[in-house]
Amino acid sequence: MNIVTMENVCKSYGEKVLFNEIAFAMSEGEKVGLVGINGTGKSTFLKLLAGQEEMDQGHMLLPARVHREYLPQNPQFDPQATILEQVFRGTDPVMRTLKEYTEGLALLTLHPEDTYYQERLMNLSEQMDTLHAWELEGQAKAILGKLRIVNFETKMEQLSGGERKRVAMASALIHSSDLLILDEPSNHIDMQAIDWLEQFLKKMSGALLMVTHDRYFLERVVDRIIELDGGHLYSYSGNYSSFLEQKMQREQEEQSSERKRQNLFRNELAWVQKGAKARSTKQKARLERFEKLKEETYSTTESKIQIVAGSSRLGKKVIEMSGLNKGYDGSSLINDFTYILGRHDRIGIIGPNGSGKTTLLNIIAGRLQPDQGEMAWGDTVKIGYFAQQTEEIDASVRVIEYIQDVAEYIVQPDGREITASQMLQRFLFSPSAQWTPVGMLSGGECRRLYLLKILMGAPNVLLLDEPGNDLDVETLAILEAYLDDFNGAVIAVSHDRYFLDRMADKLWIFDGQGGIIEQPGGYTDYLERMMQLSSEQVQTKHAKKHISDKKKGKQKSGRDDVRKFSFKEQKEFEAIDERIDEAEQVLKAIQEQMAAENANYEKLQELTIQQHEAEEKLNELMERWTYLNELAEEIEIKKKER
Repeated sequence: MNIVTMENVCKSYGEKVLFNEIAFAMSEGEKVGLVGINGTGKSTFLKLLAGQEEMDQGHMLLPARVHREYLPQNPQFDPQATILEQVFRGTDPVMRTLKEYTEGLALLTLHPEDTYYQERLMNLSEQMDTLHAWELEGQAKAILGKLRIVNFETKMEQLSGGERKRVAMASALIHSSDLLILDEPSNHIDMQAIDWLEQFLKKMSGALLMVTHDRYFLERVVDRIIELDGGHLYSYSGNYSSFLEQKMQREQEEQSSERKRQNLFRNELAWVQKGAKARSTKQKARLERFEKLKEETYSTTESKIQIVAGSSRLGKKVIEMSGLNKGYDGSSLINDFTYILGRHDRIGIIGPNGSGKTTLLNIIAGRLQPDQGEMAWGDTVKIGYFAQQTEEIDASVRVIEYIQDVAEYIVQPDGREITASQMLQRFLFSPSAQWTPVGMLSGGECRRLYLLKILMGAPNVLLLDEPGNDLDVETLAILEAYLDDFNGAVIAVSHDRYFLDRMADKLWIFDGQGGIIEQPGGYTDYLERMMQLSSEQVQTKHAKKHISDKKKGKQKSGRDDVRKFSFKEQKEFEAIDERIDEAEQVLKAIQEQMAAENANYEKLQELTIQQHEAEEKLNELMERWTYLNELAEEIEIKKKER
């Protein structure tokens, strides 16, 4: 059953047409990913569906019973509200009661002897019991904790932009909804939070529609992908892999159709140029068909992004870091870090938010001085720094002027020159759009333009700080292909797991206490290595404990002359079978949970420890069962001998 249906939807901004009579429907429980080049209207589409904007034409059917929750890219907030108050926004009875209880508790703390506040809090407490709101409050705090928000009484105005986005996300997730609408949910959260969010979205029962550049979300969470392209909406069943296959097939068919159309167009043109008069019905029909052919447009791969850029020659010496130390307010972010950058290094940087990843990039770029240590750059080094925040641009500056300010043209490896205008076209800025003021671009288009500016500078060392933020999936894919052929070093801070697997051949892992650990491979390699290491450590720890306990057991049970149960052993013997059954059931439940949580690294670590503890307990019980039964047999034999 459909929970939402849209038909003949049109939406434009000025002369720019975003949607041209598109149709869309979603079923209950369906999980859909929305993709498309920046500027095609993905966020606008979500706003239409969430009721935040009006369509120019068309209609949307949404049953009254369907409750929507919407997480925008830039959520609004009350600066004076605490984190919990912001999460408990809303008008439904549970949310209202939770908010009133939180406020009432704060007032009673200020006026502990006031009977009015005491009675009010008692009544609210009863309402909380009736509505089962205590569970919801605990759930809200748990979700905030998973998103690395722990001080629930902090004012919203004191939080960073990323923290506010995470609070808004917690609010969207905690509210029960039939349709959850998320715009770039993985921005501004770290790896562990992303892994947790992936599992949460997979298990939720309601329908989900999200815009995301995280291709692992698209691969593992969604069962359908829709694409906005040239004002049209295309639907593909399955996950990201299926989408790529179906999209390639569609574009091949479109190219074939376009070639046939062009041939037919040429034939019709030749006929018209002969000066045939439209006297007969047949001639009129041919002229009408000719006019229709002229008006037809097709979306083909020729309009897709192509990143081609030159690079400067890089000498043997690139960048050398020696004994770097950096901290703020008594907290160490970088502690005695040394590294010599190679000409072809591909390094990904991961770690908790606020652990110093961007700080290190700024030091490498020469924008920030270390507290201690030395930096040395080779004479030929030319750094291109794609920062997390797009630089401020005069809104009145035209697109082409912004790029020409860096270079009029670039030289390709084969010696050919490509002008700034040609490069802009390859970045989907048409000749007319190149004269558009930058202030009229979307946030994603500005990021794409900023990336082009960096590459137009022909760098030989690239520093990328969260390149996935606000870049679409296709731009990221082609950026990765560009990096494959980039003749220089790349260092990238990213929480995009797919990007790290695709780009990095080693990782720098920030531990949050100033340490930086180097590991070979991408993110999945690191994850597998950590799981294996954790398992080995647990096994070693429990093996040592097992050997020690066995030695103690032998010392205690070495009394061969005693051939009778003590009172404690008798009770233990009577209950041992039942205890073994219980231990086997516990182990089975843990193993079933591990199978269900196989993609949740944090939970899997916890369950692995529990599994080894349960196995160890079962082994100990089995050894004890063997000892008690052997003792029982000996006692029985002694009785018979007597």
